Amino acid sequence: MRVIRLTLAYDGTDFRGWARQRDPHVRTIEGSLVDVLTRVVRHEVRLSVAGRTDAGVHARGQVASFPTPSRLAPERMQKAINGFLSPEIVVVDAGEADQGFDARFSATAREYGYVIDTAPVADPFTARYEWHRPTGLSIGRMRAAARHLVGEHDFTSFCRHPGRGKPTVRDLRRLSVTRQGSTVILRLRANAFLHQMVRTIVGTLVRVGDGGLEPQDVRTMLEARKRSVLSQPAPPRGLTLEHVSYGPSPGTSGGP
Repeated sequence: MRVIRLTLAYDGTDFRGWARQRDPHVRTIEGSLVDVLTRVVRHEVRLSVAGRTDAGVHARGQVASFPTPSRLAPERMQKAINGFLSPEIVVVDAGEADQGFDARFSATAREYGYVIDTAPVADPFTARYEWHRPTGLSIGRMRAAARHLVGEHDFTSFCRHPGRGKPTVRDLRRLSVTRQGSTVILRLRANAFLHQMVRTIVGTLVRVGDGGLEPQDVRTMLEARKRSVLSQPAPPRGLTLEHVSYGPSPGTSGGP
């Protein structure tokens, strides 16, 4: 058995998230990939993925892996998938990984980006990948609030339905807020993220940026360890999984 690693980019706008659904008529990223791969390698494929993105969320550097007895070259798998699914879903790179590699469990960090457009009028050429919010945001206030979140914390207040008994502590290693013209960009890097954690953090920081919350309120929310009405997630369309890290030794013959 070989392990194949795929680096993926996709526009999640018209998909019901990553996870395959029981209803075959529901379009998902995993479902679309598995349907093609099953025909290509001629056996049922079970994908592991670094980040189970929600409906409407995009990816530039998603990573998936699967075991296979097929001897088909990864490059031919890449060409076949892109032939069927491009440009909505694209395999950027395909390679054979070391035995034991798993796209989810071998990952050491995930990095997401979120884009907010504050211009008076939305740009129709980028609107699928931005949250158009034509109001001013205080970058200074957002950065002050962000400092309370960086580090290892219990992020129960910033996730949706963590599940009874499941760990909610995460190490948020980076949270930056920058402005480029009328665009505000947030970058978040952590060992892993909880369900809707990134979008909830973004939504909360936006409320701080427009004066609806004070920066110190974010620390109070974090310490409460309870999801509140103040923690509303930002829309999915502005969110992109940018990169997945696998430490100093990724363990593949191909890919970043």
